[in-house]
Parts: sequence; C-alpha cells; structure tokens
Amino acid sequence: MTGTAALVTVVVLTLFFDYTNGFHDAANAIAGAVSTRALTLRTALALAAVMNVAGALLSTGVAATVAKGVIDVPAGPHALSVVFAALAGAITWNLITWYFGLPSSSSHSLIGGMVGAALAAASTVHWTGIVEKVLVPMVASPLLGLGLGYVAMVGALWLLRRANPHRSGRVFRRCQILSASALALGHGLQDAQKGMGIIVLALVAAGRQTSFAVPLWVTLLCAGALSLGTYSGGLRIMRTLGRRVFPLDPPHGFVAESVASSVLYVTAFAVKAPISTTHVITAAIMGVGATRRLSAVRWGIARDIVLGWVLTFPAAAAVSAVVYFVVNAVS
Repeated sequence: MTGTAALVTVVVLTLFFDYTNGFHDAANAIAGAVSTRALTLRTALALAAVMNVAGALLSTGVAATVAKGVIDVPAGPHALSVVFAALAGAITWNLITWYFGLPSSSSHSLIGGMVGAALAAASTVHWTGIVEKVLVPMVASPLLGLGLGYVAMVGALWLLRRANPHRSGRVFRRCQILSASALALGHGLQDAQKGMGIIVLALVAAGRQTSFAVPLWVTLLCAGALSLGTYSGGLRIMRTLGRRVFPLDPPHGFVAESVASSVLYVTAFAVKAPISTTHVITAAIMGVGATRRLSAVRWGIARDIVLGWVLTFPAAAAVSAVVYFVVNAVS
C-alpha cells in the first residue's frame, strides 16, 4: 500500500476504529448511571459523547506513546500496510467481542494488532516499551480499580451508616451524573488518543511529517469519530457491566465511576500509558460489589471477562498478521 490513496484509506480506517471503540466502550461510562436510572439512555449517551470530545482535547501524551513507543514501521512500500493490518486486526476483535457482549479492551486490541502486523513485516517491536507502558499497566490498573473500589466503598458505607437509605440514594443518583461525566471525560482522554497515535504513525510512515506531534485536525477527527460511536451506544456490553457483574445501586455506581475516573486521569497525565477504560471500570464494579458480600459479585461473568482480556492481545495480533500477508500478496 503506497501513495495518497493508501494514506487516506488508513486515516478512514482509523476513524472507523475510533467509531467502533466508541460504541464498544460507551457502556464503560454510562452503564452505571443508566442501570440506576440516574440518567435516561439517550441523555447518558449524549453526555458521554460530549465529554469524550472534551477529554480528547486535554492531552496527547498517550498518542505519542502509541505512535512511537510500540513499533517501528518498515521503510518503503510496506510501511502503510503494517498500519492498515494493525487496524484491521483491532477492528475485527472489537466487533467479535461486541457481538458476544464481552467488555474486552479496544486499547489492547490495537496494541496487539500493531505487534502482530510488525512481526509479520519483520519490523521492530519495542518490547521494553510494551512491557512498561502496556502489559504492566494492563495488570496494575484493574487491580488498582478493584482495590480502590473496595476501600472507597467501605469508607462510603461507614459514612452512610446512619443515613436514610432512600434520601442517600436520591443524592447519589444526582451525584452519578457527575461521576459518569468524569468517567466519559477519562474515556475520551484515553481512547481518542490511540487513534491519534495511529494516524500520526501513518503520516510519519508516508513521509508527510517528520515529528510525532499530533496536528489539531487529527485530534478533532478522532474525537468526533469516538463521540459519534459513543452516541450509537453499546447495549450488549452495557447489560454486562450494569447488571450481570453486580447489580449497581446509586452509591455503588458513584463510587465505582469515581475510582475508575481517578485511575484514568493518573495514567494518562502521569504515566502516559494507554490503559483500558473497560478493565478499570469493570474491576471497580467488582470491588464495590464485594463490599456487600463476595457472592454478590457474579465471579463467573468476571471469569469470562478476564478470559476476554487474556485473548485480546494474541487474537488481534494473529488477525493483523494474516491481514498483512494477504494485503502484500494481492498488492
């Protein structure tokens, strides 16, 4: 794949990835608020879409990590083929997990796709950067969400021990509008940047720019695609997060969303690591649910989700490698 047409194809495919990322991960930010009836579905989706755009404009640190810290594309005519194959693998896995209602990670689909395509092209993979910026945060962020969710919920329950349950429920239902907004902002901050990084990588590979700085038009396009996808919704995954893992009420939903948002902000600004919003909010929901009793969390569903996490990286990598070989065979 070479030339302007190939570059445009990669940009369009990246925007489609951002769109699938939006409807795949829309549930992350709004499942709790919708399931507790703090917000109606369409209101929650619109709010999440707006906050996605706002979050995308806050930073480009994660985009730089994706663009230059994961793989090097080979020089020559196969450069854009690597980027194209990476996107194809990530999108395919996103659609598979969306169809089955499994909240897997779009972020790790993309990183896995990049690694698979680079290996197929015999290009450089920055394994040290992947371990430090992807694999370690992949394990640490859900553990942090689980632990902080449990501790924060224990603290909230102690503060509410003498409160009227109906009155506190109404208060937390209103507060969930803020926590869902904060989580959607964190989703935009994290997930829109992955698409930005891919487009910048393609621009550098095509010789259209020499630095890994993110142009404003790239930021706006990726934010818009993610926002549009978010508004389209992800009802299958929303049911998994909102009810099947643990039946959320307003206090539990508020605490889980607040904890997940905090983890997203810290990793985006301090670590610049492309972590998964899905991993963090799912783990936080498990953490707050475990305070009721361990059996209140449907650990069988949690096991299936963890299995999806484990499969994501190699599955996306395998699909991307196959796509790379096919593209180069027919071109």
